[in-house]
Amino acid sequence: MAEFLTVCASADALEKLFALLPGTPPTELIPSANALDRVTALAVLAPAALPAFVRSTVDGYAVLARDTFGANTTLPAYLRLAGEINMGERAPEPLLPGQAILIHTGGMLPVGADAVVMVENTQLSRPDEVEVLRAVAAGENLVNPGDDINRGEIVLPAGQRLRPQDIGGLLALGITTVCVARTPLVGLISSGDELTPPAETPTLGKVRDINSYTVGALAARTGAIVRSYGLLPDDYDLLLQTAQRALQECDVLVFSAGSSAGTRDVTSGVINALGPPGVIVHGIAVKPGKPTILGVAQGKPVFGLPGNPGSALVVADLLLVPTLFHMQGASAPPPRLLQARLTHNLASSAGREDYVPGRFVERAGERWVEPLFGKSNLIFTLVKADGAILIPLHATGLAAGQIVDVRLL
Repeated sequence: MAEFLTVCASADALEKLFALLPGTPPTELIPSANALDRVTALAVLAPAALPAFVRSTVDGYAVLARDTFGANTTLPAYLRLAGEINMGERAPEPLLPGQAILIHTGGMLPVGADAVVMVENTQLSRPDEVEVLRAVAAGENLVNPGDDINRGEIVLPAGQRLRPQDIGGLLALGITTVCVARTPLVGLISSGDELTPPAETPTLGKVRDINSYTVGALAARTGAIVRSYGLLPDDYDLLLQTAQRALQECDVLVFSAGSSAGTRDVTSGVINALGPPGVIVHGIAVKPGKPTILGVAQGKPVFGLPGNPGSALVVADLLLVPTLFHMQGASAPPPRLLQARLTHNLASSAGREDYVPGRFVERAGERWVEPLFGKSNLIFTLVKADGAILIPLHATGLAAGQIVDVRLL
């Protein structure tokens, strides 16, 4: 069969796919301390204000600001030392006019105090007397209740992928559990009569399976759980039987290999047999990765990735990763891009995105990127690469010396 595909841009392919997927992900309640990289299913509201009391932002002396007006190094203000506020304690008595009390960073101001003089702007004139060498204004060197966040304010919106600081914010408010989208379970099926497990020495004509591990690792980076359904021969009945079981057990199904339009292609037939609508895209305007398949069955996304390692990795990054985030109610993080000056001319055809492996080199203190010219079935072309040079959809090539975007791998 001659290869003939009706291709579409990767963004259009994702739009078609997302339109057919359920809009609300399943959720679960988990400890906030264990929620790194999980996605909030609901907006989280502050149950209380932070800080809960007026706190000092410096080491110094709590004062009434008006008692320091006009104070300077030549004409200091003299205040009676009324004691010290220990960390984690509150002052037993209000601060009176003409008094100062020693306070530490984060300490609670006594009633009556409205400013803090930094310790370096003071000196003890006597054991019970403080010289203030610089005036302070009311509100200086302190934070008020709600300055960090107010009660009822949105702490985190729905769809937020939780970062270390987000977890700190939750726990600062005593929010010890958080409702998050359930982690997607990705089923991986590798097919091909030529494939052997990595632990085996392949006989002539066979190669070790790579894509189960590279694609699986990429999916795991999104927080997904990956389950392998092993290596299968190019047998339609066996593939269909395994795919039906995997689709029942998993949220996403990924086929590696069998996506070309050649005579040995069975993937599209299997996807169509899993349930309507079946295949929705067969061919994307990307090189490498043109013969990619996207489908939906039983409300779940199904991918048919090219067998070549480079093609599979590029397509999984472009399509599978955003889908896994979408299924958790989040947008995929923007791709990590660096700009560099191109060392060689690169040709392309308008109407497709090209991703060319490249390696950064330094020339005269400037970042350049050197294309690595290799076939998409050569894994070590990717191993040696720092990223993929992007040739935009409608460009016919890039010129040497031009500043280009490099998508980090």
